[in-house]
Amino acid sequence: MTNYASSIMDELLEDATDIKLPVPGFLVDGVVVAVMKNKVLVDLGGMATGIIAGQETQDSSDTIKTLKEGDTVSSYILEEENEDGLVVLSLRKASQQKTWNKFLSAHESGESITVSANEANKGGLLLNVDGIKGFIPVSQLAPLHYPRVNGADSAQILTRLQKLIGLPLLVKIINLDRESGKLILSERAAESEKRKGSLEKLDVGQKLLGKISGIVNFGIFVTFNGLEGLVHISEIAWGHVKDPNDYGKLGDEVEVLVIGKEKDKISLSMKRLVPDPWVDATKKYKVGTVVNGEVNRITPFGAFVKLDEEINGLIHISEIAPEGDGDPAETLNVGDKIKAKIIAIDPDDHRVGLSIKSLDEKPKKAKKDEEALEESDKASAEPEEAEEESDKDSE
Repeated sequence: MTNYASSIMDELLEDATDIKLPVPGFLVDGVVVAVMKNKVLVDLGGMATGIIAGQETQDSSDTIKTLKEGDTVSSYILEEENEDGLVVLSLRKASQQKTWNKFLSAHESGESITVSANEANKGGLLLNVDGIKGFIPVSQLAPLHYPRVNGADSAQILTRLQKLIGLPLLVKIINLDRESGKLILSERAAESEKRKGSLEKLDVGQKLLGKISGIVNFGIFVTFNGLEGLVHISEIAWGHVKDPNDYGKLGDEVEVLVIGKEKDKISLSMKRLVPDPWVDATKKYKVGTVVNGEVNRITPFGAFVKLDEEINGLIHISEIAPEGDGDPAETLNVGDKIKAKIIAIDPDDHRVGLSIKSLDEKPKKAKKDEEALEESDKASAEPEEAEEESDKDSE
């Protein structure tokens, strides 16, 4: 009888499904049997009951907020059994494990992923996903997000970076440290293929619509199709540009013309999309013409005069006063309304030469005629004076 019973038991054990006991450090699926304020009970296949409590209920997806009885949930095993005989489980660690597996897979395959930064410092953007820390250095930001500021001012850089917190960013993992669980991410790398394709299709002479991504003393940066180009200050407008900030702000849409392409360096122009006012200037202004203008800039070598919205003329220091030297600021002030004579026009170099002292200069022939007239008047006056003297003598 005993042998018979033993034989039956052996058969039952052979036919039975292997029983998998909870092992710490692994993920396990179970069915939710109760959801309380800060506690969840989970049935682990009828073999044990697990509990998720306290901070272990918190994960990046706020899973606990949507859980209800009967749902299947995946959790991480922390302990085989607590003092109440329950398996200690964690949603937080389960989410972290899944996230790490996702990052690991993306790193191995070179796949791009979407992340959001939690904070920023002057070196870049930081993120924390389920305890896994990532960093996007400033140098690895895409052109649209790169903080271009004058003088690399750290305070301005930080201000620009803080505006990126919470925004979805497409990145690639360029370095992964398994031991510390830290990542180095790159937005530039995620856009590299797109940039390469866009650059190949880009031609000099092409008109594009882009967005202003940076404004600095020497020009305006514009992004388009994953690329970034520079509108140098000399290519912003036909007239003198004092401050590029007067021609747009960050995020503005602008139309530009591609005027140069050398590897990743793209040169753009805004002014070449509008007619060159100097073409009409050669018709409107002629050498010898006296014009009215306003002094808008004074330099050690002369004064610039605004003739109209796009045309400025230069009065060289030698053409301001008869002496032809001295400091222009001693004679003229910015804002002065003046008259000047055009003494030279160079439409190719976009230059108009003006002169104030020429207004007082008279042609040599005219001067000689005046001198002759004065001598004639003087001669005609002498006989009259002689007659008056003769009359006096006779008396």
